[in-house]
Parts: sequence; structure tokens; C-alpha cells
Amino acid sequence: MKNWIPFLLLLLALSSCKTRNAIKNDSGNTKDSIKTAENSNNPKDANQPVRDKLTFYEHVLIPPKFEQIKIDSKVRVETGSFIPTLDATIYIENDKKVWMNLRALFLNVARGIATPEGIKGQDKTSKTYIDSDFDYLNNLLNVNFIDYKALEKILLGRTFVKINDSQFTLTQNAQGYKMVSNVNQKIVTDEKNREYKIALQYDTNYDLLSVNLKDVLSPDELEISYSDWNEYNGIRLPQNVKIIIKGSKSSQILLENTKFDFSRMETPYSVPSSYKKIEIK
Repeated sequence: MKNWIPFLLLLLALSSCKTRNAIKNDSGNTKDSIKTAENSNNPKDANQPVRDKLTFYEHVLIPPKFEQIKIDSKVRVETGSFIPTLDATIYIENDKKVWMNLRALFLNVARGIATPEGIKGQDKTSKTYIDSDFDYLNNLLNVNFIDYKALEKILLGRTFVKINDSQFTLTQNAQGYKMVSNVNQKIVTDEKNREYKIALQYDTNYDLLSVNLKDVLSPDELEISYSDWNEYNGIRLPQNVKIIIKGSKSSQILLENTKFDFSRMETPYSVPSSYKKIEIK
């Protein structure tokens, strides 16, 4: 089952299935609803400029402080081919590594590790492995900007794209905050140059709800959404994550984080000599 390898690598970068409940109208009766409709300039209903931008940027850009986080997850993947629901253990050691182990029917089927230097993964079902930089992972996601730090931010539901006040428009309404690029965002790498339209949605308490990146020169699009945020050990983390990849490659990953733990754990990774290396082209 060679599909395990790209699947494993994709999950290394993206750590739902539950749709966020729609925000209910604050109006409690018909009169209030009519009044709201008549007053289209009500800041609760219309997008308004954000006055306190400093507070917004402090909440969405400053990363949480932690040494390590262990996440137990249920993972479902939709690629057009059958893949059973998997149990995943994801271990993040801040600025150092992301380790993952995947199980099906209580059997270990895949394992991987990412560091600032690159990513490694092994498929126990086909006895194959890879050892690559982040270009391979970017190709799987139809983007060109993911590095190790972006990987960590995606797993923890933090802003993983560069945003600034001069090239984005920030507005606020009753649902929260919306940030949209007002010029195409050029991202230049050794492999390719790409331009994206970017839109981000945040809750009223600054939790990230969704990120959408659309390549302006191709049908490639990446959307990641987060829901059911809660506080664990002083850090707000999402219970559900949904990743949708569209374009030259299309797939969907639904991940439900069932448990968060902050104790240190062992992260073994070694490749048996009998495994065959898959060359990345």
C-alpha cells in the first residue's frame, strides 16, 4: 500500500470532521430582526475596520509557550480510495521535532518524524521508507511555503502564513475577525514562485477558524479549518481539524484530537535494513 507514505507525510504537516455550529442571530424576536435588517450599518452585522490592531496581532501571531505536546487523534482520509480510520499519536517538541505513529486495528502501520532539516517516513505494510526535505510535502499539499515552523503552527491551529497590515485588510463583525489579502501574496522558493489570494477567519476570542489559499495562476487551493477550541494546560487548542486540497491533486483529511498531554515521551524512529527507499523526484 504505497499510499501510506504520502498520507503519512501529509499528516505530519497537518494535524473536524465536525462542522462549527453556525453563529445564532443575537436578535431574540421578530422586531429585533426587522430592526437589524433596517440598520445595515450596525457594526455587529457589517464588516467594520478594526481599531485595536495591536491586540489582534498579539493574539494571532505570538506563539504559545510549551516544551512538548502529545496529541491522540482519530484520522479519516478521503482520496477516492478506501483508507480505514486510523489512530494517531502526534508528539510535538517545540522547535525540534514532530513525531507521528499511525495504527490500524491496534497494529502499527506507519511512522514518521519531521525536524527543521526535513521529513522521514516509513510504511510498515509495504516495507518502504522515504528521507526528504520539505519540497515533497509542499508538492503533496499543492503549495510551496511549508517548512518546519509552519508545520508546528498548522498542527496547533496557529497562523502559519505571513500577514501584515499593509497587504491585508482586517475587519470585524459579530462572528469575529476576517483578514483578506488586498494584493496577491508572492512566495518565492528555490523550486518555484507562486502567488496566492489568502483569507483567514478568526473567532471573537482570536481562535483561528479557517485559512484559505488560492493560487491565482492555477486551480490549486488549500483550505484548513479548525473547530471546538478548548483550553488545555493554559493553551488553547482545536479538537477538530479539516484539510481540503483541491486542484492538480485533490483529497480531504478529517482529524479529531481526542486527548492532549504535556508530558515528555520517547519517540523511537529507525528503519529496518530490509526496507526499500523510495526516491523522491
